Amino acid sequence: MEDLSRYYTLLRDPARRKIIEILGTQEKIGFKELKEALGLGVGTVYYHLDMLSDFISQDKQRKYRLNDRGHALYRILKDGSVPASLEISETFSHRFARWVFLSPLFAKTVKPLRLLPAAIAVLLIGGFGSAYAGLDSALFFYFPYSVYSFTTLIALYIFNWIGLFLFAEVFAYLLYKRIGNDLQLFTCLGLASFPMAVFPYLYLFLSQTISQYVMFVFQIWSLLLVSAAFCFGKGVRLDKAIVISLTAIYLNIAILFILGRLA
Repeated sequence: MEDLSRYYTLLRDPARRKIIEILGTQEKIGFKELKEALGLGVGTVYYHLDMLSDFISQDKQRKYRLNDRGHALYRILKDGSVPASLEISETFSHRFARWVFLSPLFAKTVKPLRLLPAAIAVLLIGGFGSAYAGLDSALFFYFPYSVYSFTTLIALYIFNWIGLFLFAEVFAYLLYKRIGNDLQLFTCLGLASFPMAVFPYLYLFLSQTISQYVMFVFQIWSLLLVSAAFCFGKGVRLDKAIVISLTAIYLNIAILFILGRLA
């Protein structure tokens, strides 16, 4: 039998445990019925199904069912072989990772209208900050000594993140055939821009050397948050989401090289 630690990791999440239980008792179910039973958003359900892809298959009617490995996972759950600690506690590292990726916040975007104002506010804060500090924003980068007007700098910051949203929509479809759930993705990306939105305010008080180090840390954090946004907004596993975010940042760098902004 496979290493049980992988099973325990998958079953740590209550939504995935419920999916296994539903498929174990009903044998097969359609996506719409599964979504209603879980009470989760489209992207979140796709994400958990993607995480369980090695244990689930689809028939010709596109209904989900457990494969042989999935039945083994269901037996572990049914027999009570899952450690009780998975039900009531998490390790410090797991909790820390959840907050680094802002997973508890992104999870609330199942109903995106609740957090859409906050996402828009973060974008506006970032735009105002970059304009106030006189920084040209280029998605994951800033450049000092801007020649643009105050309002142009605000618009530039916001349009950068709208461009990332449009890129993610196209790339997720071309690579993973994921469509829809646009508002949740936009909300998640707005929230994911938080590190880049905060940086201009810190830049005003930091020396040039220190601000470069802070910028590097915030770029890495932003990359992680954008990846998490793709997970929740498009329902893909983190390894697939990172492909999208890395492609975005590589294109960002390539365009800046072409424009002569990077030496």
